[in-house]
Amino acid sequence: MLDEVLGYLDCRPGKIYVDCTLGGCGHTLAILSRIMPEGRLIGLDQDLDAIQNAREVLRPFKNSVRLFHANFIRLPELLAQSDILAVDGILLDLGLSLHQLESSGRGFSFLKDEPLDMRMDIRSSTSAGDLINSMPEKELARILRQYGEERMSRKIARKIIAVRQQAPITTSRQLAELICSVVPIGAGAKHRIHPATRTFMALRIAVNKELERLDAFMQAAADLLTPGGRLCVLSFHSLEDRIVKHSLKNMENACICPPDFPQCVCNKQKTMRVLTRRTVRPTDAEIRENRMARSTKLRAAEKI
Repeated sequence: MLDEVLGYLDCRPGKIYVDCTLGGCGHTLAILSRIMPEGRLIGLDQDLDAIQNAREVLRPFKNSVRLFHANFIRLPELLAQSDILAVDGILLDLGLSLHQLESSGRGFSFLKDEPLDMRMDIRSSTSAGDLINSMPEKELARILRQYGEERMSRKIARKIIAVRQQAPITTSRQLAELICSVVPIGAGAKHRIHPATRTFMALRIAVNKELERLDAFMQAAADLLTPGGRLCVLSFHSLEDRIVKHSLKNMENACICPPDFPQCVCNKQKTMRVLTRRTVRPTDAEIRENRMARSTKLRAAEKI
């Protein structure tokens, strides 16, 4: 959805933009091509591999780019360090990168046999293996149900507990096979997803505190933009999209006092104008070209 992202960001020469999730730098390069020669870009990623890749890929633009190995939740302090009061556009792409899935070696994919890690930032202290092998059954079931929307969370959690009592669960393939022994094949076929999909997503979200950080970021986003500045968010599952949708709606609404109040006492003001009344979805052609794009949802808003 590169064209849609660039359109909603309204990239212009000489402006300042932030790519909060560099990944493979596809969006980053496209933004830079539109804001040169005097534009500036701030790039963030909590995955060190992405930062190292960006240093090479973005070398031709090194005088216009500043990179930070950090989660986007730290953007306010990083802008302050860079003597930037506000920016003209912010992009937040919440999906996993192809590198993380296929070659990071951190167990993001249930199709590979890798250490059960799932940390996007290897400096973090807790891995997916730590959660799987130490969390009480009820708490584990709650995470699978809440973050993965897994209807068979209790059965999966019960099976995990039984297996780990014999020996620790240490690899992505071991966990995936365990889940497949519990979740009927028909359940996965009906929804056209692998039986382990929801469990792996839930663990990744829990390990990286993804929803908490997204919620906190959305609360601060408007303050980081110049008037007319744009925020563009690409989400990939309903829990993320719900946070983005409700946050933008709240920023677009003014008074939140109860209807029976004779006058406003909250003094809340509109801060953003939503540009996407409905989620923007990828075209059929784009999905055929990139299956990873099929669940993408794009929302955008403009600072008032």
